[in-house]
Amino acid sequence: MLPNPAEAPAGRYTACDALLGALHESGVTHIFGNLGSDHAGIVQSLARAKLEGRPMPQVILSPHEGMALAAAHGYAQVTGQAQAVFVHVDVGTQNMGGGISNALHGRVPVFIFAGLTPFTLEGELPGSRNRSATYLQDVPDQGGIVRQYVKWDYSIRTGKNVPQLVQRAMQIAHSDPKGPVYLTGAREVLEEDVSPQKLPAAQWRPVEAAALPDEHVAEIARALLQAENPLLITSYSGRNAACVGQLQRLCERLALRVVEERPIHMNFPADHPLHQGYQAGALIGDADVIVVLDCDVPWIPSGKQRPRPEARIFYVDVDPLKETIPLWYMPSERFLRADSATALGQLNAWLDGAPPLDEARRAARLEEARGSHEKMRADWKRKATLRADGTITPEMVTACLNELLDSDAIVVNEAVTNASAVFQHLPRTQPGTFFGSGGSSLGWAGGAALGVKLAAPDRDVVCFTGDGSFFFINPSSVYWCARRYQAPFLTVVFNNQGWNATQQNFKRIHGAGSPMDIGDCVSLAPSADFGGIAQAAGGALALTVQTAEELPGMLARALAATRSGQCAVLDVRLPGI
Repeated sequence: MLPNPAEAPAGRYTACDALLGALHESGVTHIFGNLGSDHAGIVQSLARAKLEGRPMPQVILSPHEGMALAAAHGYAQVTGQAQAVFVHVDVGTQNMGGGISNALHGRVPVFIFAGLTPFTLEGELPGSRNRSATYLQDVPDQGGIVRQYVKWDYSIRTGKNVPQLVQRAMQIAHSDPKGPVYLTGAREVLEEDVSPQKLPAAQWRPVEAAALPDEHVAEIARALLQAENPLLITSYSGRNAACVGQLQRLCERLALRVVEERPIHMNFPADHPLHQGYQAGALIGDADVIVVLDCDVPWIPSGKQRPRPEARIFYVDVDPLKETIPLWYMPSERFLRADSATALGQLNAWLDGAPPLDEARRAARLEEARGSHEKMRADWKRKATLRADGTITPEMVTACLNELLDSDAIVVNEAVTNASAVFQHLPRTQPGTFFGSGGSSLGWAGGAALGVKLAAPDRDVVCFTGDGSFFFINPSSVYWCARRYQAPFLTVVFNNQGWNATQQNFKRIHGAGSPMDIGDCVSLAPSADFGGIAQAAGGALALTVQTAEELPGMLARALAATRSGQCAVLDVRLPGI
């Protein structure tokens, strides 16, 4: 039976009220919640707040915890503000799965709250154990389930300081490198009567953005001025919209080439002549000065393309040591912990007071970059041309979609082995129009697209996934939730009937000519009806496209549906792997 707010004593204020009130005061507008028996007090508090007209975050009821976390992840990427995810005890915590790894490695702030099994058995306190499940959910160290993947975890021990705990959690989540935090509370503590208190939010601000030491600003700027062939590599500097303009200004004054190495944000306008694509390749070996700006893996040390020994490398990052990755190193001249927008502003300010790069040298370098930029785009365009046999390619899909979308449309990318088609043929030119997970756990895209749409309801949102990834997105929860909360988006499924990433990696290690038959390990044939799943769960428009000729019309129908309030799933049948 659900709690009845009318039965609560008049004027009662509990730790649950304090928790929800503190979240609201800290900027949380949504709770993506999968609520359990440990949240009875939370449910009552929400109902009582509605009855009394007290402001509270909106609950987005999320039938699966993985979807809830992905949605909070996507919402925070658009707004910069951590949202709350409520799950229950150990089993609900486990059900968040790899999404918490994505939030950590994507440096996305998320506030996660989970109940704890009651710590009394015989009715000693309100909230005491009353079901057999509350015994089975009693584990030695619930926080240990996620401790490797969160910046902070703690358990509420008294309701008296709940607002302070919430503010501390949010301060940690929003301080660079940003990430998820995990707070727990047992029913007995949550039922505790407390006095309302309002904390001055200004005293709980995130740690201020870090700047480069002055001597290293000068060192990097001089190195770039003196370089013959400088290169900048980034992946997620665009998480701060102000960084994009600062980066463009720096690069234009130095004719500095930019590579977005498998980006998870829009970092630099894709149509700019200094944009040199999405894999540095031979540019790495040619460069004499390399600035790595917010990028986890700028090159593969075991690969063919590596910096030359004499190259000067400067690593500027909010987390230049990658402390959550035990085995990681990219030998560099300097490792500098700094906020990218702040660092770029410092470099531009230093250059404002220095003699400019020789104009003839800058113009020659810019012209060379323009030539390679245009050649690269021409090569990409050829990949999107119609094939004689009429089969569809990912390049055709994204190029066609690019003709239908405005520049402020938001792309959510989990296309995995087809990600290059998204990068190359849906070029983003505005900050905040492209998001990847930043992690390696599949199943993020569906929930993330839902969260993005909730945060940006007036913009087109297009989500790319593979057929293998689609299974992981908890589609019945995603599309049910999208319909309930009127957050329609387009999902494009690149359906090659298999785990192509697994197959590709097998070939890299064992060679294409291996006698081993791996078909049963990678094949997803016969294909599932992905659109049908979304249609059954959330009334989505389900479309399957098999030939290139029908592609433009199908895409137009799908976008028309989302713009009129209905999710759409376009199942694009590619040649099987």
